[in-house]
Amino acid sequence: MSYPKIPTPLENSKMRFAELRRDIHRHPELGSHTPRTATRVIEQLTLWGYEVHPDVGGGVVGVLRRGSAASSLGIRADMDALPIEENNGLPWASQRSGCMHACGHDGHTATLLAAAEYLALHGQFDGTLHLIFQPDEEGLTGARQMVEAGLFEQFPCDAVYAFHNMPGVPVGTAVVQPGDFMASSEQVLITLTGRGGHGAMPERAIDPVPALAGIITALQTVVSRNLSTSDAAVVSVGQVSAGSAYNIIPETATLMLGVRTANAAVRDTVERRIREIVHGQAASFGVQAAIEYNLLAPVLANTPAQTQRMHAAACAVLGADNVWEQMPVRLMGSEDFAWMLNERPGCYFVLGNGTGGFNGCSVHNAQYDFNDAVIPVGAACWARLVESCLPV
Repeated sequence: MSYPKIPTPLENSKMRFAELRRDIHRHPELGSHTPRTATRVIEQLTLWGYEVHPDVGGGVVGVLRRGSAASSLGIRADMDALPIEENNGLPWASQRSGCMHACGHDGHTATLLAAAEYLALHGQFDGTLHLIFQPDEEGLTGARQMVEAGLFEQFPCDAVYAFHNMPGVPVGTAVVQPGDFMASSEQVLITLTGRGGHGAMPERAIDPVPALAGIITALQTVVSRNLSTSDAAVVSVGQVSAGSAYNIIPETATLMLGVRTANAAVRDTVERRIREIVHGQAASFGVQAAIEYNLLAPVLANTPAQTQRMHAAACAVLGADNVWEQMPVRLMGSEDFAWMLNERPGCYFVLGNGTGGFNGCSVHNAQYDFNDAVIPVGAACWARLVESCLPV
């Protein structure tokens, strides 16, 4: 693998931004409430001369203008952590019980800040750069909140970009994949209503529990019997609730589903079959069914022109041999950056986090850690992208 072409200022500052990343890691914050992390971001952006907007739908936007061109670009990093107890013994491990940066958002933020400093002090571009620091990616609400708060009306972007680290892929390797890249995420609440009664007199009740059991079994056929082997979808029953005592037939029963689909056509098929199964099974047991279908994040789709630009920028930094155009396996995780891509063209890509130890450990794992070697690599990719998209 060829050595990444990292500008000297980024190479020289890599330990400083590693320490910044570790500071953020020690103090993780959950969901939409990320005040300490946002303060660190604001402090750094202000120091480098950015116009800082501290509360845009709960996030932070830094603006840097150069020259007179009307072109504009947005780059997003996520700031939130996960409700996991860290278990790796690292010196910079979380100091907050039950909370850790187990997905690398501390590294994403530090990487974009490293790029922000380089672009403020050394960047050669003509146009407007918008750096978007978003809360609550894990809850899949932060991007949508920022969009609904007027993100792109206040900060027009011709295109938007973001990246995620990928354990198991070598550092210095990128995956820039065109088209559908990440799955949609939906939360489905099913409520079954019958008539409660005494467990010893079931004929005087309408029991929703057998209907619930029938639905759970039938849902296993949604993917296995309605989709081709080339389609991708996941339907998981994550929560079931019914009853309060052994001798009481409950009035209601509920189940919660997690649904992931890889494209819009598959999503429509899966939703249709879930509704048909639930209502059909409920009717066969004489109970009423109500379904609440909540789209948390749509399918994340990279647009062609912006994917080509990100690919070219990554190749310039990493070498063409180290930039893959497709993941070895399909990603069924979801990413709420998809809401931003619904509003603007853009590209979401991944950078290798390493293959061994804590860096190669899966995200959302108590032993995971972001690889600080990714920071200058990612920052160099961002710098190259900005200078190529906003040429002087």
